[in-house]
Amino acid sequence: MTMNVNADGLAKEIAALRRMTVKELRRRHVELFDEENHAANRQYLFRRIAWRLQALAEGDLSERARRRAAELARDADLRTRPPRELSMPPAPADLKTVTGKVALSRDERLPAPGTRLTRVFKGHKYEVTVLSNGFEYDGRSYRSLTAVAHAITGSHWNGWHFFGIATPTRARDEGEVT
Repeated sequence: MTMNVNADGLAKEIAALRRMTVKELRRRHVELFDEENHAANRQYLFRRIAWRLQALAEGDLSERARRRAAELARDADLRTRPPRELSMPPAPADLKTVTGKVALSRDERLPAPGTRLTRVFKGHKYEVTVLSNGFEYDGRSYRSLTAVAHAITGSHWNGWHFFGIATPTRARDEGEVT
């Protein structure tokens, strides 16, 4: 079934497809393919119908191309899902789940717990106490210096730089500590 439609007519039909609802696209699909399509994906229906309109107007695949496609389809494994036994490998018999706390190593750049870090910011002096598992500022515990710096300034700061703990690369390399 070929249609005698020029390029302008085809463009107008495709433009009309773009304005159709899913329900209308399904009806148009039945007209062109002689079968129902229950897809709810508007883009899929649009592309399929537009392809069909173009194929009808400008000609379909050649017989040679159809034969080649059939050959490829015969040789292809057309599974859409892997076989059930391959979809999930069996768990090893000796596999055990371990739950509990993980011990984190302490960052060497941090001063010892109990040390007070001070910083003057916008005319105010701020003090932070180093804890074994974080930092204390203004009666609250924080997990990082960056969180403390954010609480003080209201904006993002690198906590190491804000409190002057991160030393310049050159000074570290030369063995100086500020």
